[in-house]
Amino acid sequence: MRETAGTGHVAIVTGANQGIGAATARALAARGTAVLCTGLPLRPGDGAEPRNIYDEQRAAGLDHVVAAIRAEGGQAVALEADLAELATAGALFDHAEQHLGPVDILVNNASGWVQDTFTPDPVDRFDRVLRPVTPDTWAQQFAVDARAPALLIAELARRHRERGAHWGRIIGLTSGGDLGFPGEVSYGAAKAAQTDYTLSAAVELAPLGITANVVHPPVTDTGWVTDEVRRFVEASSTHFHVAEPADVARTIVHLASDDAALITGNVIVLR
Repeated sequence: MRETAGTGHVAIVTGANQGIGAATARALAARGTAVLCTGLPLRPGDGAEPRNIYDEQRAAGLDHVVAAIRAEGGQAVALEADLAELATAGALFDHAEQHLGPVDILVNNASGWVQDTFTPDPVDRFDRVLRPVTPDTWAQQFAVDARAPALLIAELARRHRERGAHWGRIIGLTSGGDLGFPGEVSYGAAKAAQTDYTLSAAVELAPLGITANVVHPPVTDTGWVTDEVRRFVEASSTHFHVAEPADVARTIVHLASDDAALITGNVIVLR
């Protein structure tokens, strides 16, 4: 049974089970957008047992986010899905159309995050476990952070064109810097690839009324930020804030609004 979105807009938010994704899903729903929340909870044996609040949140399911949205009067459905599987992009859009309506907002937030490195160091400066770069770490990162966003953008564009729509929003999430992402090399490289896909979409899909932007959050407390990380930010000349997920979500929601019609093809760095 299809539900009617309050604004007429329908969003897919990936990685919506925790952190920025969960905050974005709730913020979009609060504005009247119907939201398909999707994610894949980290389970025992997926690479690491929960070691901190961040790991525990990554292990969370989607029901708590959907329940919170509905309790606040919003509309949402959940679909647990593995973005590393090639059929997932189409399945997410099919599910959203069946239960909510045609999708016109896509938030590519999910990550297959794994911390790999070219160094032999066992842990980083924040005592997080490092792994060497291997075919498995590369595949896990690029499948979720680069290939899946590309396929989701392609699916949005195809369906948008077929139904003759003229309004759409794509927002990606990135990280890293001018010199890559030392200590998280595959993560940084995959995010750079996603950025390139999104900026290409801004150019190619502009005639269809679709904007596409990338948000580069500051250090965001999704459960992994320790006192040492906070001291690092305070001493840094390039990091100004430790943000909460809701802070980042507000920027994403603005980019998904009518007010952001002229904002496209940007990497928006939040500090």
